[in-house]
Amino acid sequence: MKTLKFNHELAQQVASGQKTVTWRVNDEKNLSVDDEVWIVDKVERKNPETWQAIGTARINQILAKHLGEMKGDELGGHEEYSSKEAMIKTFQEYYGQDINENTPVKVIHFTFKSTPPKLLNDIEDTKPFEKEVKLFSDGGSRGNPGPSASGYVLMTMDDLVVSQGGDYLGKTTNNQAEYQALKAGMEEALERRVQIIHVFMDSQLVVNQMTGQYRVKHRELLPIYQAIKALEPRFEQITYTHVPREQNKLADAMVNEILDASDLS
Repeated sequence: MKTLKFNHELAQQVASGQKTVTWRVNDEKNLSVDDEVWIVDKVERKNPETWQAIGTARINQILAKHLGEMKGDELGGHEEYSSKEAMIKTFQEYYGQDINENTPVKVIHFTFKSTPPKLLNDIEDTKPFEKEVKLFSDGGSRGNPGPSASGYVLMTMDDLVVSQGGDYLGKTTNNQAEYQALKAGMEEALERRVQIIHVFMDSQLVVNQMTGQYRVKHRELLPIYQAIKALEPRFEQITYTHVPREQNKLADAMVNEILDASDLS
């Protein structure tokens, strides 16, 4: 079952019924109306050992917006901002400098149901635990720049799929989409407490930039590159390997599935 995670203060508002709406930036979990999800209280934000599921929620409504279109009542209990610029600056501090007013946001309305607390390890969304995984990630843009999507697949060392995800990114370039996919896959691995990760991508540019063989020359890539570099120390070991596209079919398929769906909407 999927999760919605909140800091402790907001989780308590959910538990008391004060908070029934939230939002997610670049939602990689592909949440849908009528999904039932765990509500997770990040009791101590920097210590996942303290995180616990405090109940479940059924999603009643999802509104797709751009960050610049967000209104005060849609922030769902988050602080008010003096201006759109101030809001975007705060989001950049939390999510990375690649955030802008065109960043996709999902506004999620839900109904909460309390259950006895369960530690994060005890709920289905965090299993199976794997110390070492393979991450296949891909991104694509139809137009470059144009409508873009990210896709990633986490696999065991025996090639069993542990988790997969992706997201529609709006209008970006191929390289930006590639980096977004890598970042989403690494964040998913960290949530699952992976310690060793082997990244496989068919983007030679991204692989060579991440390994330091190439410099990042384009300004639009530098913020997301830096955000990913900040994740690296949280793993015991990380490797990057360039592979031919035919060896990255699962992640590529996710990208095309998301883009095809966006063409129909």
